[in-house]
Amino acid sequence: MNEEFFTNTEINDTDNSIVILITDDEPDILDYLEIELGDLDPNLTVIKTTKGYEALSIIRTEKIDLLITDIAMPDMDGFELYQRAKEIRPNLPIVMMTGFGYAPNHTVVNTKKIGLNDVIFKPFDITKLMTLIYKKTSKS
Repeated sequence: MNEEFFTNTEINDTDNSIVILITDDEPDILDYLEIELGDLDPNLTVIKTTKGYEALSIIRTEKIDLLITDIAMPDMDGFELYQRAKEIRPNLPIVMMTGFGYAPNHTVVNTKKIGLNDVIFKPFDITKLMTLIYKKTSKS
């Protein structure tokens, strides 16, 4: 197993389980999200990876309810991951996160053009993220 691919529990296929794939090139962000989201909902399974290409492989082979991805990553940016993930799983809900603030010329401004409506800015309120997760997965 690639040392940069982690999961906190075995994937639970019960109706209440939510499986989230989180992709970010910062392992500390991945660890933080895994711990905080897991504390808020024990039925949540977090699969985390630091690489966009590995995320695509996971999307092809695993039951994923939601993809949360950083925008700025070295091997594949979040926009490319978004587009390629939608080719594999057109109905997969996707949320992008970024540490960049709002700027009129930033690529985040153009996200609606590719069909992405959900961008969260770091640092973010974890309870608001959990609410967004439930909304995107239609689970609460």
